[in-house]
Amino acid sequence: MSFFGFGQSAEIDIILDGQDTRKVAEIKTEDGRKEKHFLYYDGESVVGKVNVTLKKPGTKLEHQGIKIEFIGQIELYYDRGNHHEFTSLVKELARPGELSQNTSYNFEFVQVEKPYESYTGTNVRLRYFLRVTIVKRISDAVKEKEIIVHTLSQYPDMNNSIKMEVGIEDCLHIEFEYNKSKYHLKDVIVGKIYFLLVRIKIKHMEIQIIKRETTGTGPNTFNENETIAKYEIMDGAPVRGESIPIRLFLSGYDLTPTMRDINKKFSVRYYLNLVLVDEEERRYFKQQEITVFRKAEKVRKPIQQAAYQGKHALKQFQSNSTQQQANSDEES
Repeated sequence: MSFFGFGQSAEIDIILDGQDTRKVAEIKTEDGRKEKHFLYYDGESVVGKVNVTLKKPGTKLEHQGIKIEFIGQIELYYDRGNHHEFTSLVKELARPGELSQNTSYNFEFVQVEKPYESYTGTNVRLRYFLRVTIVKRISDAVKEKEIIVHTLSQYPDMNNSIKMEVGIEDCLHIEFEYNKSKYHLKDVIVGKIYFLLVRIKIKHMEIQIIKRETTGTGPNTFNENETIAKYEIMDGAPVRGESIPIRLFLSGYDLTPTMRDINKKFSVRYYLNLVLVDEEERRYFKQQEITVFRKAEKVRKPIQQAAYQGKHALKQFQSNSTQQQANSDEES
């Protein structure tokens, strides 16, 4: 009867602990839409429960076991058949048997390692998800729930500026400077361009942010360049000795952190591309790689905790002062 669709079936729901208070984040899908899922970080436990609801009350559901998996995988679009799993954890929720009523199972994956950030690109996708499987004789019942993982980085205050000279002999000589080489996702790129020699008729100049996604290795390497931002910094011909300021806000653009050699499958790098166009529509450009990272938010201590710590520190200070006074009296 089950084979012809008349047997028992069930709905599976995965409920994560703290859903009401947990942050959500957006990520692009393959077709360019945006989805929201709950946000997790590396080392954070993934805890919740699985609800199994029988569709036909009074009818039993036979199964060969129920399990939940936490999976992190990389999918290369040109190699759809192979999913490369870099994290795979399994917990058994129920041994083979039968369900006669709606049932809930608690699960906990403690301090799970999530080494990479969730990412959807042109040729590759890195995703984390929970998968519940009710194993049955003919066709398993499966339910997946996506989560999003963000990786946080903290770079030291010492962040070297970028200074470079570029030019065409006896025609053009410019010097450009960017204030830093590493920028967080909400940062501002500040810089200057100096014109030391101008003997060609420049029409306009712009700065671009280019994302380069590299997948595969060796002869099977694919590079995809995407222009994330274009920002015109000059319209008209410059003169020798002129200085053009640059101020580019990153918060308005759809950026991800820089990813280098992720699981030996792909990389995502960012470049600042300075482009000059002359009156004959010839283009001159110079690229410079930058590092983009996700900055950890500063967490403020709760007022009650701060007040308690302040009161505790005051008591400690008074106790030390009393002890010092007593020691001084004994010595005298």
